[in-house]
Formats: sequence, structure tokens, C-alpha cells
Amino acid sequence: MSDTANRPVGRRTFVLGSAAAVGTAALAGPLAPSASAAGFGWSDDGSHYVVDTGASLVFKVSKTNGDLTSLVYKGTEYQGYGGKNSHVESGLGTSAVSVKQSGSTILISVAYGTLKHYYAARSGENNVYLWTNKADDSVSATRYIVRVKAGLFLNDEPDSYTYTTSTIEASDVFAKSDGQTRSKHYSKLRVIDYDYIGWSTGSVGLYVVRSNHEKASGGPFYRSLLRHQSADGGGLYEILYYGENQTESQRFGLQGPYVIAFTDGGAPSSSLHHANLTTSWADALGISGYVAASGRGKVAGVGITGRNTAFPYTVGLANSTAQYWGSARSSDGYFSIAGVLPGTYTLTVFKGELAVHTASVTVAAGGTTTLNTIAIPASNDPGNASAIWRIGEWNGTPSGFKNADLMTYAHPSDVRAASWTGNVVVGSGTETSAFPCYLWKDVNSGIIVYFRLTAAQAAAAHTLRIGVTTAYANGRPQISVNDWTSSIPSPPSQPSTRSLTVGSYRGNNHTFTYSVPASAWLTDTGQYNVLKINVVSGSGTTSFLSAGTSIDAIDLLA
Repeated sequence: MSDTANRPVGRRTFVLGSAAAVGTAALAGPLAPSASAAGFGWSDDGSHYVVDTGASLVFKVSKTNGDLTSLVYKGTEYQGYGGKNSHVESGLGTSAVSVKQSGSTILISVAYGTLKHYYAARSGENNVYLWTNKADDSVSATRYIVRVKAGLFLNDEPDSYTYTTSTIEASDVFAKSDGQTRSKHYSKLRVIDYDYIGWSTGSVGLYVVRSNHEKASGGPFYRSLLRHQSADGGGLYEILYYGENQTESQRFGLQGPYVIAFTDGGAPSSSLHHANLTTSWADALGISGYVAASGRGKVAGVGITGRNTAFPYTVGLANSTAQYWGSARSSDGYFSIAGVLPGTYTLTVFKGELAVHTASVTVAAGGTTTLNTIAIPASNDPGNASAIWRIGEWNGTPSGFKNADLMTYAHPSDVRAASWTGNVVVGSGTETSAFPCYLWKDVNSGIIVYFRLTAAQAAAAHTLRIGVTTAYANGRPQISVNDWTSSIPSPPSQPSTRSLTVGSYRGNNHTFTYSVPASAWLTDTGQYNVLKINVVSGSGTTSFLSAGTSIDAIDLLA
């Protein structure tokens, strides 16, 4: 996955990975609590709480609705574009906003109906710590957007549309005059891939360091918009629940901290990354839903056998209230997942992004649940099945297929995409790279795979499998082999929103199986059998928004 990670160049972008409450008018201005660093403290200008971190950052929070209305770093205002502030969703309505100081920490609390949001500052730090507690769906989704003034971090990255000339899909996918596409959706990254997102000029960096996403939805491989840059300005996001291409129900409760971090141009300190961040200083602040480290547990597995060591393995924990994950060590499969809320979880082992084992595990506060070696049954991994031929790898992604890498940061119509049509010959050595990662009813349905069989193989029935990672508008494959045609399979459960055109192949992995009778094969072993794969559906529109699906692997079993 190419990117400009950790390589600041000029003005280019880079991404990775006992207190007493104070009323809204009390202790303002010069009577604000004493600071533990020069300048640290808060004041009330009548409309906002103004917080000086005692470092190089001063920020303001509206006393009316909890918007972040100003971010001044080293004398320069960074917040805001188009007359809009930084806030939860598109801004909350009239809220109860209060402030309190506890030693070297200042906490601003925002209450809007059942939703509670918090900003915290620590003496001497150029950071704003944020928490959001969403108790129900009275607020439609859960995001925080940091709006950044135009011209401060100019760039032309995939998620920027500053220099675009036309709209090619909905109102959020654009094409430049050279045919390259841009959209806020084109982040390239899965949640597991990054700790922070932002920009750098080389001398100033502005980032959002993500939370652990324990109350988010979609798991470790979920893809969502992370930032954008346009002529109006930029946006950095912490997305906790985003309805697009979502595979899970929304979770509720306190999420955070996530951090708005300013730097001297370098990456945010690793101490801010969610895996390293300790917030004992917040334990006694009274944040609704906050669970200290002492109230959490840990899961550790001594190893995983039955792995294909050519692939990375991830272990996930999930239930209706929380989600976590960790990487399995390549040498032996050891894994450790800390900071887990007490409860019973489904443990899932992923080969790449394909689930190959599940179990139940219970976590207790303050304890470690140690698991003996997990043995993955050979039958759980479809890649273990003996095949006459196979296109792609069974890993839950379209990796290796034609255009697969590009599709995480470009529209299928992008000038850089290879032709979506073209037939494939098994045995050519280019079967996978020649087969398109996505198939659409209106674009490349009917793609043909040529293959030969021996006399013994042609004398028997065989199972053909097509694995998919998601589908749009119920698109699913129907096949024909020579003169034989399969029935139309039922559509599996998949997200109902756009996916293939907004940088995501992540849906619900599903395997279609077709029992092909011996009578379907050609008896002349010198001739090629012809497999045709059509996309069928009664839904979708036209072109790249017609019904489609993403391919994981295709094989003919022995």
C-alpha cells in the first residue's frame, strides 16, 4: 500500500498510525485557577471558554453548543472553514457547557440531550483530548470533525479535491482534468493501519490521533473517510459510527480519548497512540462512562497453529457493546489484547481479512484471560482445499487482482485503472493479475476464464467456488461452463450503501459454490473449457453503480 507515510516533503501531506465543577460564569478571567506551567489556565470571554495550554496552543469552546471555535497554534488560527466550526456531527444544538480545573488538567463538558462530549487540556501540551459518549441513536451517527482553514496544508492527495474540475459520482467523487479521481473517501487505510491522520508543512503538523475504537463498529479492517482537503479548507475525522458500507450495528457508550495534536512538523508522539496512551490523570474527572485501566482486563493467547505463514493473522474480540483486536506474532501466533472491558466476547482469528476460527472468551476486570494454543482446523481455511486451479488467494481481500490496490484510493473510472474487461487463461501465469478485482453487471459481466482438464478430471463432477468480500445492489455471480448454466444464487447479506466506488471492498465475506456435473466438461483434453461469470441482480443503476461484487478467490476443486 503506497503512501507518503512518515515522509514530510515541503507542504505535502502524510499519514501514518478531586475537582469541583465550575459554573458557566464563575472564576472567569484573572480569577481562573492557578496554572502549573506558564500561561496554563482558562478564562471566560462571555461566549467561550478559552483554554491556554501553557505551551503553544490556545483553543476556545462555545458556551452555547460546545463547538470548538478556535485553535491558535504559535499565533496562527487553524480552525474553521466556510463559517463552520469543529464539532460532533454537523454541530450540536443548544447544550449545557461547563468547565473545571483539577491541578494540571482542564476539562470542558458538553451535554446535549443524552449525548455527552468532553475536551481536556494538560499543562504544557499542544494537545486537546476528546471523549464522546453517545447513549442512543438520537444523534444520527458519531463523528468528530476538525475543520481546518484553507491554504495551510495544501496538497493533492487522493482524499483531496482542491484541484478537481468535475463531479463524476454523487456530490463527493471528482475527476481532475488529467483523469485522476479524488474523494474524501479515498483514505487508502483500514482502521488497523493507522494511529493518526493529518498533515504537515515540515514545520507544523496537525493531526487527529485516533481512539482505540472500542465503541466503534466495523472491526479492524473497516474503511472510512479520515480526512479531506478542498478549496474551502480541510477536515480531519474521528469516525466512530459511519453508516456507509457498515457491517455491524452501532455501539453506544463512551469512546476516547482521541486527540487533536499539534507538532513541530513531525509525527505525533508515540505516547499518544492508543496502544501506549495512559490516562490515569482522567480517572477522577467524572467523565460519564469512563472506565479506568483497573476496571479492564486482558486476553493473551500462547499461540495459533494451522496458520499459513505467508499471511498475517489478526485476532479480534467483539460483542454488542465493544470491539478490540491485536496482531498475532508471525513466528508462533502469540497475541495479547489489553484494555478490554469486562464481558463475554466472540474471539475471531482472521487470515488476512478472512475469518478462519471463532470461539468464546470471557474477560474480567483486573485479570488476564490466558488461552491455550488455538488450533485452526484445516477445513476452516478454504485455501487448504485441493484445487485443479485457483485464481487469487483465500484471504478475504481482492489483493493481487487487477486494479485491487488502486481501488482503495480511486474511482473505478480513474485513468490509471487497467481495462476492466479482458479474458483470463488458466496456466498463463497471469491469471490473478489479469482478472479484475470487481465485477459489475453493466461494465464487465460475462468475463471468461479458459482452462483445460485432463481426461480423468473431465470424467468427474467438480465444485467451483467464488469468494466475494462485498457486493453492491445485490450483485452476485451466476456461472456457465460450456453449455451448462448454474441457477441464480441467493444474495448474501451485504451493506446496502456504496462500497466499490468509494474505496472499500470490505463487506461480509461469502463463498458461492456451484456443483458442476461431469457432463458440463469438454471431453477433448486439447480444448479449453469456457467458464463465463455473469453478475446478476434486479437492483442497481448503470455503469459503476450497477450491481457489482468484489472478488476474493475463484477455484475449481479437485
